[in-house]
Amino acid sequence: NGQRSSPAVLVAHSLGCQLVAAWAAHSRHTALVKAALLVAPPDVERADMPPHLFNWRPIERKALPFMSTLVSSSTDPYCTPECSAEMAHHWASNWVLLTGKGHLNAESALGDWPEGKALLSALTVQASESPTIQPWSPKNPKD
Repeated sequence: NGQRSSPAVLVAHSLGCQLVAAWAAHSRHTALVKAALLVAPPDVERADMPPHLFNWRPIERKALPFMSTLVSSSTDPYCTPECSAEMAHHWASNWVLLTGKGHLNAESALGDWPEGKALLSALTVQASESPTIQPWSPKNPKD
């Protein structure tokens, strides 16, 4: 029948985080998602963003209708910690700031990224246990 037996958990990176927020603000199908791990969202409103990214503006500022965790780095060249904290606030996401990892990707020397897997696991468990959608706050992983 094409229907999922349980809601999905989204994992998004960079512009994918902006896409999740924009989709969630306008979709009638958000009940199909129980949680989202949002990694390294860029600040697409910065003056130095390339023109081909202008259509990603403005950043969606509505709370996500499912649990989420936003993970960013203190040295991400595409987003300041202040901006990532602001996105986490607007999206009602738990915010995790890693120290000195750059734009979180393969070049960040994270390997299989056990901390990311732990965040995803904690988010999935918390979302499964919660009867209502609300911001949550797991213990922050060590950098």
